[in-house]
Amino acid sequence: MYFRRIADLRVDSDLTQRAVAAHLNMNLEVYRRYEKGIREIPVWALLKLAELYHTSTDYLLGRTDDPRPPHA
Repeated sequence: MYFRRIADLRVDSDLTQRAVAAHLNMNLEVYRRYEKGIREIPVWALLKLAELYHTSTDYLLGRTDDPRPPHA
């Protein structure tokens, strides 16, 4: 599930939930709910996460297993 991917990418990037929440300019608890799958991630946040982790939104959503970003 996609929320697992954002947690894995965060850990692999040595970031805290607090740091990612700050990057997204949101409350820490809101971000925690995204990682737990309790709350759906809005499109704007998904796009910012893809930029942060240099990957595609399709990878974050589990539509592909290829983490490479799309070609510009």
